[in-house]
Amino acid sequence: MSLPTSSSYRGRFAPSPSGPLHLGSLLCALASWLDARYNRGQWLVRIEDIDPPREQAGADLAILESLQKHGLYWDETPSYQSHNQQRYRQRLAELEAEQLSYRCNCNRKRLQSLANRYDGHCRNLSIPAEQAAALRLNCSKAFKQSTIGFDDWAQGPQSEDLQLSGDFIIHRKDGLFAYQLAVSCDDVAQSINHIVRGSDLLETTCKQLALMQLQQAVAPNYMHIPVLCSEPGLKLSKQNHAEALDNDRALENLLLVCKALHMPINSAPNELAALLNWAVERWPKCRQQLRNKRELLLSELR
Repeated sequence: MSLPTSSSYRGRFAPSPSGPLHLGSLLCALASWLDARYNRGQWLVRIEDIDPPREQAGADLAILESLQKHGLYWDETPSYQSHNQQRYRQRLAELEAEQLSYRCNCNRKRLQSLANRYDGHCRNLSIPAEQAAALRLNCSKAFKQSTIGFDDWAQGPQSEDLQLSGDFIIHRKDGLFAYQLAVSCDDVAQSINHIVRGSDLLETTCKQLALMQLQQAVAPNYMHIPVLCSEPGLKLSKQNHAEALDNDRALENLLLVCKALHMPINSAPNELAALLNWAVERWPKCRQQLRNKRELLLSELR
């Protein structure tokens, strides 16, 4: 598809290479691609490969191949989070210099007893540098206003009181960079201003916005679309052994996810490029129908 681009819109699809794409991830990829193409913007792909224990060798190339086989071409060379570690280290150093982070050596058993609300136990402790520890953001010190909010295009107004949810991890005890830190750094660095992704990531957004706010960055526009589920409450995922996409059935795969996006596929073209052009034209109406929905059942699409 050849459309003029506008530098004012920059979106992205950011899969983790823990396995090949499946229908659920194709749904997210297509929705973000459609939003970018309809707005004549740029669509980037970022491989989020900063959690080696969860990653599968060769999955990054398989993901990129699947996107291409389904006609979802990107506008810049795909980036890899594993290449951005100096960026993350620099941001951690800045937060430490501003005294906005602290070391935490709480064990798993203690954290589980807190019911997802960290109580600041390590905030005023001096944990030696040679001792394994996570880094947490000191939210009470970082923000005068502890409530972070945004208006999600699909899910409506969202907010989180960081004082209530507690200081969150920005660098893990095992030495890996925390998802929240890496994503917020990369979205700012890549000037991402429109994010279309699954509703399962909705609860992470306020923390990412908080970290962007500390960088004095403009908040992106968000749209969290329903996730595709095999049964209620069980989303398709690599961890749940979702079936990998068959690239030889790209047209059929795209028709299924177009149906999930409430497109009238009975009138859809029977050719890949034409189908994608057709879907771009229908995207605005589909966006309206995705409001306030958190999940879709795969069985309803078959």
